[in-house]
Amino acid sequence: MVKSMEPAKGEGIRRLFSIQVFTAITLMTFVYSVTVFVFLFDTFGPDGSVLHTVLFTFFGGMSFISFIAAVLIDPGRVPDSFYTEIEDPVIQKSKKYCDRCLTHKPSRAHHCRVCKRCILKMDHHCGWINNCVGYRNYKPFIIFVLYATISLIYSLVIFVLNLNQIDRSFDRSQTILYVSFCSIDVLLIIILGTLLGWHIYLISRNLTTIEYRGEVRAIWLAKKSGEKYKHPYNVGVWKNITMVLGSSMLKWFWPLAVDHLKDGTEFSIYHD
Repeated sequence: MVKSMEPAKGEGIRRLFSIQVFTAITLMTFVYSVTVFVFLFDTFGPDGSVLHTVLFTFFGGMSFISFIAAVLIDPGRVPDSFYTEIEDPVIQKSKKYCDRCLTHKPSRAHHCRVCKRCILKMDHHCGWINNCVGYRNYKPFIIFVLYATISLIYSLVIFVLNLNQIDRSFDRSQTILYVSFCSIDVLLIIILGTLLGWHIYLISRNLTTIEYRGEVRAIWLAKKSGEKYKHPYNVGVWKNITMVLGSSMLKWFWPLAVDHLKDGTEFSIYHD
């Protein structure tokens, strides 16, 4: 197995120090703090709030761990010693040389203008994690979106239950808190829930966001010529899922369980 070129020392840590990452962590802290220290106790009392605090802390904690992992983990560098194999028909059809990096690259790798290098199985560059979403950090990114969506929905339910129990009028500061919290929570549920649904679809078909854009055109061209297009890396829903999350279902929801990943230069392809 070819070893990937080592990233610059401290590169992952430096990604933490950005306005977007700071904003994301601030939002997570705000939602967690208000839910636990304001709504939970008022809604369920000192006894009933313990269980919900534990559960909500679990989902919130997993969201945070997954988020930090997506920021710190390098998305995937093209190995220095990589050379495309001309015999591979899939690679033959792909762009084998990056004019910007001045080096060969495997199929499914793309050049990121922000990171200024090629990323293995690049999905997109995400400003919120100040990093590309690629082969090596795709799982932590998806698991973060999953846990964050669950946490936000859980928080909204607690918020609604709390509203139903309130029999007093709000002062100005309480009104600002409740309106701000509800607006942020609902907005994030819509954004992250939509993103989660989108990536579940992509995973089920073994597509990246970049590949999806190309597939739309490929389907149109195939239909125009009376042919049927088949995405070459779509090897079946179950295998597609295990390629991202791993073969062990017990490890699916742990963001750091990425021992199933290989070097990211070769992928199984569909055969009729």
